[in-house]
Amino acid sequence: MADTILSNGCKENPAVENGYFKKGCNPFAQTGRSKLQNKRAGLNQQIIKQMRMRAGAENLLRATSNNKVREMVVLELSYVNSNLQRLMEQLEGLNSSVEVYQNVQETSSIPLIPLGLKETKEVDFSVAFKDFILEHYSEDGSNYENEIADLMDLRQACRTPSRSEAGVELLSNYFSHLSLVENRFFPPTRQMGIFFTWYDSFTGVPVCQQNISLEKASVLFNIGALYTQIGTRCNRQTRNGLQDAISAFQKAAGVLNHLKETFTHTPSYDMSPAMLSMLIKMMLAQTQECLFEKTALPGIRNEYFSLLKMAQEAAKVGDTYDHVHQSMIQTPIKDNVPFFWSTMAQVKTNHYRSLAHYFVATALLDHELSPSDDEDQQEKALSQLYEAMPDGRSPLDILKNKEHRQRIGKAHLRRAIMGHEEALRIHGLCRHLRKLDILRDILQASHKRSLAKLSDNESEDEFTDYMEAPDIISKTDQKAEMEMPVSTKVKVKDFFHKLGPLSVFSAKQRWTAPRTVRVRIEDRDLGFTLKGDAPVQVQSLDPLCSAAADGLKEGDYIVAVGDTDCKWMGLSEVMRLLKDVDEEGVDIRVVSMMDSSIPVPTKSATYSGGLPKTYSMICLAFDDDDKGTKSRKVTKKLSFLSWGLKNKHKSASTLSLPTADYSGTSPWNKQGPTFPSSNNDSALY
Repeated sequence: MADTILSNGCKENPAVENGYFKKGCNPFAQTGRSKLQNKRAGLNQQIIKQMRMRAGAENLLRATSNNKVREMVVLELSYVNSNLQRLMEQLEGLNSSVEVYQNVQETSSIPLIPLGLKETKEVDFSVAFKDFILEHYSEDGSNYENEIADLMDLRQACRTPSRSEAGVELLSNYFSHLSLVENRFFPPTRQMGIFFTWYDSFTGVPVCQQNISLEKASVLFNIGALYTQIGTRCNRQTRNGLQDAISAFQKAAGVLNHLKETFTHTPSYDMSPAMLSMLIKMMLAQTQECLFEKTALPGIRNEYFSLLKMAQEAAKVGDTYDHVHQSMIQTPIKDNVPFFWSTMAQVKTNHYRSLAHYFVATALLDHELSPSDDEDQQEKALSQLYEAMPDGRSPLDILKNKEHRQRIGKAHLRRAIMGHEEALRIHGLCRHLRKLDILRDILQASHKRSLAKLSDNESEDEFTDYMEAPDIISKTDQKAEMEMPVSTKVKVKDFFHKLGPLSVFSAKQRWTAPRTVRVRIEDRDLGFTLKGDAPVQVQSLDPLCSAAADGLKEGDYIVAVGDTDCKWMGLSEVMRLLKDVDEEGVDIRVVSMMDSSIPVPTKSATYSGGLPKTYSMICLAFDDDDKGTKSRKVTKKLSFLSWGLKNKHKSASTLSLPTADYSGTSPWNKQGPTFPSSNNDSALY
């Protein structure tokens, strides 16, 4: 079943919006990918249960001195450890199940490796956010129940994103909202008591923290993982499909690189710098593989220059996979990377290097230098193929001497044969890799083609000493590069917009409780001027005016005029409200910014999961220090209205690759592979 938006009548489901699933989310889609993800979630729960049992047994072992009890605990520990090992192997099996992520029409492409999504537990923001809104913003938290529910629904929907751009957009929206939520509700000086739990995608080990950075990093990881799943789903038998796959893997590498550079101390192993570096290399290697397939898609002409070019392109793919494999076998990555991944990297290294040797052999054996050929260009192309020429001969010598060409060409064929034999051997070592019939058939077809080519060019009376073919210099015209997707910088509307401009009303600022001040006109003057834009700020306050006597201070922010909320109003709008004040005056509500370094008294303590969380209550009484006598002589200030008009500010804003042809049948119920004959000089490979 495709990941689509399906009509649904259950509106009580948090992932449902207006009777339909949120765009980019379908929690009930019964796809092979969703079933795998559900299995991953179940394994994570079993792993955490076994880890708790192990922790309890280890504590008991340290606490007891009774030998009989210790023997029973040791036996229990061995049982729990064996269960953990079994669960880890099952999780590795899920990470090795790449076939369900591939395009259903694929019958002749080597499978690519996607990343599984990280799983998480539900989080309840309501209690903590309501308390914080009351204590910090001095507003009734119950007025924001819908906004909090919208945020929680969005998070719930992000647990089951669809494998499409809509799913990426869903995750990106939540990621953008997290930055706003962090500034609104997570002060730098204390914890909020909200616990975020995410499971390692490789080990299943949970990480639980109150730091919202764990949430942001995990969502970013899932965006990268979703791009890898989109890339593996593309139809690589078409040019557009290959271009989509290239773009998806480059974006995945870009997201993972951004994660590595931005969140440098994540406690989850799958997001450690070493692991992310390896994953980035793997995504770029898969991009390079798709670029090679895109070049070979129209067919590789059996022509000298074309063959040498494709040889170096194939060698480039082999080298990139070799770098990936070298990263995978380094400590500590090798302890947690699925064995399937490292063997797949080895197989592809040998396969593409063998293809490179086969292309060079074909160029040397099938094409002799003729008087009509461009001798200089052929010599230049051959000289750029090796670090050092075989047997120390010059490129022109090799091109002009048929015996030398055949000797070197057959040496390349023997390396191609040995490389594919090694790839087949490694393929047989991994039980998960053995399930990929497509991969085995492509390797066997490539191996047979090289054997047939060598057989056609060997004579019975040949007793020449064998030579070792030199390595081929890798080179590409289209290098895989990381691409940072625009979707990770989505602009979203703040759920908590009503709290006021984030530049002022944020968690790192501290405020007094709103105070009501009566403003009256005296001699056609309010006694103060205003500055700023959303919210406006009091300045040039006349200490003898009635507003100052009622508690107004310079630097106060006006949050309401009468019953009208002014937190988002600019200077001209507030001036308009105050313009027609009558003799009785009007009540305004103001707040004063406080020094954030002063310790804050606590309001109350609540509990979540048995862990205390303390919320501060800022509601301090301010003396009317400025209530002085009017006996002092004070220079008259500019009129409020005239000042506002003078200082109004505006804000800106043909040689086919070996394939496994199943003739329309399922790739997992295969028939025998086919490969083209190499005897026809004009044949397209």
